[in-house]
Amino acid sequence: MPYNSLLLLLSLSLLLVLLLLPPSTASISSSSGCGLPDETPLKSVRRFAYFPGQPRWSRPSPLHLTYSLSPTNTIDYVNRPAIQAAMRRSFARWAKVIPMTFSHSKDYQTADVKVAFYAGDHGDGQPFDGVLGVLAHAFSPENGRLHLDAAERWAVDFSKEDSKVAVDLESVLTHEIGHVLGLAHSTVQEAVMYPSLSPRTKKVNLRVDDIKGVQALYGSNPNFTLSSLLEAETSHALRRGGRTDGGLVNT
Repeated sequence: MPYNSLLLLLSLSLLLVLLLLPPSTASISSSSGCGLPDETPLKSVRRFAYFPGQPRWSRPSPLHLTYSLSPTNTIDYVNRPAIQAAMRRSFARWAKVIPMTFSHSKDYQTADVKVAFYAGDHGDGQPFDGVLGVLAHAFSPENGRLHLDAAERWAVDFSKEDSKVAVDLESVLTHEIGHVLGLAHSTVQEAVMYPSLSPRTKKVNLRVDDIKGVQALYGSNPNFTLSSLLEAETSHALRRGGRTDGGLVNT
């Protein structure tokens, strides 16, 4: 499907979903992976996109948000500290490129971003569909809800997880936090905000497309330089004779 056609699959709904296709048909290059109805395209700039109206978090500077994991709606086969560590790393990736900080809150009810695992119909109008299919969804700013499908087999370390349909928790968290911050789906396949993910795949490094999108909403972290990243990626692409869709931000 052409890149420009993918945007036609994005919805005006304030809720975006990330899909996981079954192993037999999984192909991040052949499907948008978006399960929302086909309505009017979201506002797009280059290859990244925003929710309608470009909502963002508006707080006094310096901008700081708290996050918390539900004390009750979670999974029992991945321990709580491991889940929280994945959350911390995922938030840190976004904080590295924008002037925003995040911290864990022990009080789930008052946290700005509430992370929880749910199965099936959980009262928000977007029921989960069981193993495979919809992995997670998140609301636009400043709602702060981030829901993960409890029916999936979540993993924080594939070397300790044998399931062929295991889903990397950190990859999905990083993607959904992008939605929480105001980003919609990207048409760049390498981008974190691309709307589909294959089983047993780790995809956590922000690409230039992800960075440009979120920086257009919040500005740049003064300690981060995009130009050096672009130069390094361009140099690498020229050496291998490839394209320069976007670089990586490693943490």
